Amino acid sequence: MDLSKIKTLIDFVGRSNVTELTVTEKDVTVRIFRTSSPTDPFPAAQMPASVATGRAEQGGDVSCKSQDSIVVRAPIFGVLHRAPAPGQEPFVKIGDVVEEGQTLFIIEAMKVFNKIAAPQAGHIGHLTEIDGGEVETGDILAEIA
Repeated sequence: MDLSKIKTLIDFVGRSNVTELTVTEKDVTVRIFRTSSPTDPFPAAQMPASVATGRAEQGGDVSCKSQDSIVVRAPIFGVLHRAPAPGQEPFVKIGDVVEEGQTLFIIEAMKVFNKIAAPQAGHIGHLTEIDGGEVETGDILAEIA
């Protein structure tokens, strides 16, 4: 699939009400999706309430889990960045107090940087150790108590 066809597909998704489009041509599959309105150039990625709440189910990451906490999951597939730029301090660390709407991470998908915001105020009790690596939709990124 050539670059001009991919750009045409991206433009189509941007102009329409389509939120996800998957196109396969020969051995190449392109998946394009939108998580917010096209008028906001750096949106905080939104996720359904059913995905945003619940107990953490994956182990292996450093955490201090609590019974009354909100799990922040990756709303999209992409490369997770815990800091605004390489070499800078991460957005949050375990134990930090965050406000609702505060940026926790950035997920880079198709050269678009999607801010992942805190769904509620609280203390960071769990953070994924992934930084600069890929995350799948639904992966646990953080837990806010």
